[in-house]
Amino acid sequence: MAQRTREPEDTDDEDRAFLASYDARAFERPSLAVDVALLTVDPTGSLATLVVRREQAPAKGRWALPGTFVRIDETLDAAAARALAAKSGLERVYLEQLYTFGALHRDPRTRVVSVAYYALVHASRLVEAAGDARLARIEVPWEGETGGAVELSLSDGTPVRLAFDHADILGTAVKRIRGKLDYTPIGFQLLPARFTLAALQRVHETVLGRPLNKDSFRRRMLASGQLEATGDREEGVDHRPPELYRFARLSAV
Repeated sequence: MAQRTREPEDTDDEDRAFLASYDARAFERPSLAVDVALLTVDPTGSLATLVVRREQAPAKGRWALPGTFVRIDETLDAAAARALAAKSGLERVYLEQLYTFGALHRDPRTRVVSVAYYALVHASRLVEAAGDARLARIEVPWEGETGGAVELSLSDGTPVRLAFDHADILGTAVKRIRGKLDYTPIGFQLLPARFTLAALQRVHETVLGRPLNKDSFRRRMLASGQLEATGDREEGVDHRPPELYRFARLSAV
């Protein structure tokens, strides 16, 4: 018996007749998955991500990005949000499609194509993380936007062995946000609502993996039109309290 397909609302009679006998099982199809590379700056000032230990084969015992297979009745965005919530407990996180990973043997179970997403989250949100999710520091072994796999370690220095091609997915996420630093206010996702210019610079340096000149960075940021002064100053500091800023445009990445 032919497997019926769902008809769109504007299906005409000719298409309806064709679909009545169409058997989707006649063609081999890959499985579709989503994986989420969540990036943050941890309390030590290191670039970090959330990983979850796999409890079943394949790659049992290794760490992986939050991910899942896409259900037949859900969108890719919904699947990514579901995976992140189920694996880490985090909800209402901004997600953006990153890249599609479709190497032939990336998953030993079957032909699996993964649509990767990335998100930038302020470290304060991580207190919401639940389950087996752990924060792992990212070591980027390449400069600039060279790209490639990255390495991870837990807070005690234990190396994290990632499953599948997830080191490449994370590397692609880092490369993407490095490329957006000059024209997109990505710090909005990684900073609190109000912040100092020093805090903003630390975020940029963490993402780029290199120090920046203080004076030129501040001039560039203040001239960018991305920031506006709040009129307030940071409290609870020993030195002269610095001015607090916020992003003029709360743009998603």
